[in-house]
Amino acid sequence: MSDTAFQMLAIGLYFVLMLAIGFYAFRRTSDLDDYMLGGRQLTPTVAALSAGASDMSGWLLLGVPGAIYASGLIESWIVIGLVIGAWLNWKFVAPRLRAYTEIANNSITVPSFFENRLRDKSHVLRISAGTIILVFFTFYVSSGMVAGGVFFESSFGSSYLTGMLLVAGVTLCYTLFGGFLGASLTDVAQALLMFAALVTIPVVTIIATGGPGEVVALVQAADAAHNTADPGDELHRTSLFFGGSVLAIISAAAWGLGYFGQPHIIVRFMAMRSSADAKAGRRIGISWMILTSLGAIITGLAGLAYFFREGVTLDNPETVFLELAQVMFHPFVAGIVLAAVLAAIMSTVSSQLIVCSSALVEDIYRAFGKEANPTRLVTYGRLGVLTVAVVAGLLALTPDGTVLDLVGFAWAGFGAAFGPLIILSLFWRKLTSAGAIGGMIAGAVVVGIWGQTEALSSAMYEIVPGFLACLVVAVVVSLMTAREDDEIQREFTEMAERAEQTQEAVASA
Repeated sequence: MSDTAFQMLAIGLYFVLMLAIGFYAFRRTSDLDDYMLGGRQLTPTVAALSAGASDMSGWLLLGVPGAIYASGLIESWIVIGLVIGAWLNWKFVAPRLRAYTEIANNSITVPSFFENRLRDKSHVLRISAGTIILVFFTFYVSSGMVAGGVFFESSFGSSYLTGMLLVAGVTLCYTLFGGFLGASLTDVAQALLMFAALVTIPVVTIIATGGPGEVVALVQAADAAHNTADPGDELHRTSLFFGGSVLAIISAAAWGLGYFGQPHIIVRFMAMRSSADAKAGRRIGISWMILTSLGAIITGLAGLAYFFREGVTLDNPETVFLELAQVMFHPFVAGIVLAAVLAAIMSTVSSQLIVCSSALVEDIYRAFGKEANPTRLVTYGRLGVLTVAVVAGLLALTPDGTVLDLVGFAWAGFGAAFGPLIILSLFWRKLTSAGAIGGMIAGAVVVGIWGQTEALSSAMYEIVPGFLACLVVAVVVSLMTAREDDEIQREFTEMAERAEQTQEAVASA
């Protein structure tokens, strides 16, 4: 068999595994709560690994190693910020959100939680939030499909269209039929595959290069050679601080703020069996995240050392992970590593498809008072997944800068529009629906304007001003429109007491 045949065999087996998991989940899905939230029965392991895999897209395996290869450890501040943000999210948001979404009329989506928590009878908040999710995530899903097409085109020489349709088709199948549970269980398999690849590649590369000391020496030698050839572009890739101002480091680390408002991540908190599972979920999820992030960073440095020693310069630094897989392993094993890249892409796409479907059915269709029996609602959920996938696929047929540029600030958009509202909903009694609507609009608008203004976006990542704008507007407007509501106060007290009792029970266990 040729090298390509071995690799395609590995990827084919991966596709079969994903479809089998989707079929298993299909047989366990009977109503909309199952389809959108897995019946709130996710174990800590599934919730944690699913959240990690749906968050860490292909950038963890391609973008991070490539950035480290090209610029050094200064690029790892984004990863550091993300790890801190994820830990804070699991620690403070997860247990309260799990309890509160159940208390607030069993809310199964983020927009429905806002409406139920704040008693917004106008449905404006819920429909607006659902629409923002639908629009941003449709483009986000499209970008994932584009990444799949480019992956097959660059790795196997196939046409872009063939690769895009293959990735989109397999992801659509297991998501369409398996729903949230299917997406979550496939995420677990994909997270384990990503973990194995990001541990194995750097370890094998370090050994092949001569050990950690030799890697550091070769990276420093590569920097010296570069600085001699181009003194105007000095590099010190083993330094966490060289080449970045304090403002730039803060801006990079501020990516962590985005976690509080990402619907496809925080919905995993809502789907856990109970608030008590948050502690175990945090330990598993953050451990996975730290180890895979370290693996990605070390892959960039070890790859630089190895290829410098071999006299090879990569035209595209983002291929360092793929190039090392081809050099270090048998073609079949290299195919499994390539499948890990697909896993990173597909896990994110599937999670976003489910959130888009929930926005269509739960947050827009049902917000208008439309009801149906459980079986029909599940059918509508599947039609929602199909509709979003088709629209995203049509956008992906002719990828251009506008689609990919939108994805660049989608993380900031969700983080700024929803993040402060999630925090205020869980920790501040006086938040009102008017405050939430004002804050959500302010955050989204500031991110949009700041992100599209070169002078501003180059100085500070747009999530920082957007997050602050949402927070300030939400608080000010809430104070201006606050009215006593005994039911809201009762539910907030019940949530706080349940979260405290859970924390005490977990601590004493």
